[in-house]
Amino acid sequence: YLKISKLALAFAIIHSKPPGKSSKEYTEHLAKTVSEQDFGWKWKVEVLEAEVLRLRQELLLNRICPRFRLENNTSAETLLNRESINPTSYSSQLEDSGCDVSNDSAFDSLGIASDFHQSEHNVRVPPLNLCHSSKEQSLTAPVQFLQHLLEIRKLSESGILQADFSELENDSFTICNSVSQLLDGLTVFYNNPKFPLSNFLTEAVCVLVSLITDTKLSNHVLKKCFKKLEEFKKNLIQIILRNSSVNRFQALHSVSQTLVLLGKNNVLRNSLISLLLSEVRQFAEQLLQAHQVQSVYDITQYENIFPLCMILEQLLQNETGESNVSSSDYEGEEKIKFLKNLDQIILHLSEEFPLFSLYLWRVSVLLNSAQMQ
Repeated sequence: YLKISKLALAFAIIHSKPPGKSSKEYTEHLAKTVSEQDFGWKWKVEVLEAEVLRLRQELLLNRICPRFRLENNTSAETLLNRESINPTSYSSQLEDSGCDVSNDSAFDSLGIASDFHQSEHNVRVPPLNLCHSSKEQSLTAPVQFLQHLLEIRKLSESGILQADFSELENDSFTICNSVSQLLDGLTVFYNNPKFPLSNFLTEAVCVLVSLITDTKLSNHVLKKCFKKLEEFKKNLIQIILRNSSVNRFQALHSVSQTLVLLGKNNVLRNSLISLLLSEVRQFAEQLLQAHQVQSVYDITQYENIFPLCMILEQLLQNETGESNVSSSDYEGEEKIKFLKNLDQIILHLSEEFPLFSLYLWRVSVLLNSAQMQ
């Protein structure tokens, strides 16, 4: 039946083609026309879906706090009595290889770390016309919604507003979609980053970190969006491992610092440590195998494994410094696998790969220190 249908369509195209056009040209014209129509409908559907989500976001905010008004942000500005903040200048930021990633000051040059600490005390609402690129445009709605949510949280904590955050339990769709859009937008950017970073992308990272570290909101978000957050972490790790561009180190550093900031949440930190232990262990075993048989190894992946080692070390250092944090999530299978035969791996790799062996040893010391505590 399918063959007969295709044959009938071919004959219909041949008989109906206008003079002066070949059958192939006419077929391509028809295919282009149909695809344009499909694209038009898809675009209309996306616009309508975005509008529905925006209305649901406004409705949810109104249910949480009826006194909170979004029109022109006048009510919010009056309640907060915010001072105008000049956007950070990124003119001095490197646009070449960005190799200077030896300490946290390099991350501060991206504007993310300093803006994050600032936003912990002053949640800002971006104007509607803030975005200029398609990547940023996809982040506008979720960032604004989540910023309003954080703003209500801050005002309710200070006693200025009364808010009922149990409403988040009754509308999981809105919070899930908003967080998912934010994570997808950040993933798109990190896959193909443009430097210097815009203020808006910096703010998007700040909003995400503020959301997952807020004592009241993080539980709601983790309950609804844990799988999406896990997928986001895995994507960022793979972005680090697979990046082979020459000028990649500045981008890898910004991704690394985003992962470190995600680790500020105890639940995400434990699962992130497990993911990193698995990736570093697998690479160490592959490198040992390649070294033993004198085969070629991937030098790019070898260079990219160091950001993962540094993230892992920083998270474990934070872990040992907080005795009230349980590390049971990664003390099981992944920790056992990592420490198994580690001394032998270090012994065989130390001469040829001294820096990587040193990182393996430092991570093992931190793992054992956490266990002792």
